[in-house]
Amino acid sequence: MNYYSTNDKEYMISFREAAMKGLAEDKGLFMPEYIPDCSKYIKGIEALSIQDIAFIIAKQYMINDLSSSDIEDVINNSIKFSAPLVRIEENKHILELFHGPTLAFKDFGASFMARTIEKFVQHNDRELNILVATSGDTGSAVANGFYDVEGINVIILYPSNKISNIQEKQISTLDKNIYSLEVEGTFDDCQKMVKTAFLDKFINSKILLSSANSINIARLIPQSFYYFYGYAQLKNKDSVVFSVPSGNFGNLTAGILSKFMGLPIKKFIASTNSNDTVPSFLLSGDYKPKASIETISNAMDVGNPSNIKRIMDIYGSVDIIKKDLCSWSFSDEETMEQIQKTLIDNNYILDPH
Repeated sequence: MNYYSTNDKEYMISFREAAMKGLAEDKGLFMPEYIPDCSKYIKGIEALSIQDIAFIIAKQYMINDLSSSDIEDVINNSIKFSAPLVRIEENKHILELFHGPTLAFKDFGASFMARTIEKFVQHNDRELNILVATSGDTGSAVANGFYDVEGINVIILYPSNKISNIQEKQISTLDKNIYSLEVEGTFDDCQKMVKTAFLDKFINSKILLSSANSINIARLIPQSFYYFYGYAQLKNKDSVVFSVPSGNFGNLTAGILSKFMGLPIKKFIASTNSNDTVPSFLLSGDYKPKASIETISNAMDVGNPSNIKRIMDIYGSVDIIKKDLCSWSFSDEETMEQIQKTLIDNNYILDPH
């Protein structure tokens, strides 16, 4: 399977090249030339482990660039933790994605991507530099996933005073090949710097650059694993709706890919904080990026989510998107009220991210 740019479907490269580049030269995001059909695995999916599901899906996207044994090796060294589905009340569940090493859902994508790119750089004579912008979770997950991986350096840009103390410590206390840079500004400023570096011909002529943000297809694909695994754990599989906390919209895009791969999902809810760019887009049909707003769910403080390009590429128009997706924005006060209500009613502590 080859991969094209969302800005030019004639621009085709291999999975290896897409993973190593991160961002296309024309500023587009990479997408598979087709979305593989995995519907035949739905019947009997309850018997599959998350590692089984990961292998089935990853093989569809990567077999041209890695052998089956290499893909198995990547999965065994990255997907070492589970994603249990916890019942909150009748027909309402939480898919717990915080059982990885940094307690963030991004451990799935970051760990998988790290081990994949490790395979690709084994015989390189030049070091690869992973450039990452983070609003919190991504930086720590990527730093942990790539820590001490030979031949790869990781440079993390994070907004000053806009991530939690524990996130900053996870990012800034690792040595060896991990470098963290505190930026005076917002996540959007950090992301703009990363994209600018990727498109700078002089920089790219001197060093090898790649990205570990959700703009990288190698981080996006493994996020589909837990949609299938969450579905596998459901007893009542009728009219399944996924409500997805959304910042840069990589997680939601992985869910949409899962639906197009054959997972029977009726609807998605894109749940955002005060950064309401996408809810406003679905309401008006006019996409208007905004400056990010600081909230208590800082990992979702994104005013111009990159993955809207992929969502538009899949659906083609906002009217078609609205058939599968609805989106709402919630204030810090509403978020805290819901956390308190869920604790009282269900004895379960929600994370504002």
